[in-house]
Amino acid sequence: MSRAMNVTLDEAGVTDMCRTAGVVISAIEPLPNGGTRLVCVSPADAELMLSKLRKHLIDGEVVRHRFYRAPGAPGGY
Repeated sequence: MSRAMNVTLDEAGVTDMCRTAGVVISAIEPLPNGGTRLVCVSPADAELMLSKLRKHLIDGEVVRHRFYRAPGAPGGY
């Protein structure tokens, strides 16, 4: 099972849901056309979040930033 998923929710909403569920985030990034890409640390966490975010999943491929630096990182935005 993939640890990554793309959802229609904003980054803050996804982060809050993960925190509430006790899920550790490996990577998270906003998508250029709206939504968020979430990568969980473990497959078990990904499975849990998949069940919680099922109605917000984006089907198919999404456009991602060519290179993403997290806010606060050197050179980030």
